Amino acid sequence: MQEVHVRHYLHRARDFLKGMELLKDDLTEFGHSTALLGIHGAISYCDALRVGLGSRRLSSDNHTSATKELKVLLAARKFEEQQGIEGLKKMLAQKSMVAYSPERVSIKDIVGIIQQARRFAVWAEAVGRRLKIEGWKDA
Repeated sequence: MQEVHVRHYLHRARDFLKGMELLKDDLTEFGHSTALLGIHGAISYCDALRVGLGSRRLSSDNHTSATKELKVLLAARKFEEQQGIEGLKKMLAQKSMVAYSPERVSIKDIVGIIQQARRFAVWAEAVGRRLKIEGWKDA
């Protein structure tokens, strides 16, 4: 069952990132959507990693606890390259601003989120492959 959930979250993560890439050329019109797709893509990557590393909890609204859990799960595997988690934390800190703030988010902030989402995706893909998470390469 774990492998099925990994595939589900991994597919969702890649889907969100593809959507982000499709919208990134018109940030004036689709900036908030682009940023949210990047953030949600990173969240889904986090979920895929957590489930693949043995978490019994599926995705929830408490993404801060999910990042803490991912850090613990990686440490248990003695995986020290955890720089991706810091990027995820930065994106999560901006999620409410992008989704709910009455102020328009700057293009500069949106571009930063896109870059962070791309970096997190590269990091997560590498982690999934290096730790040989079941279902990762098949998704």
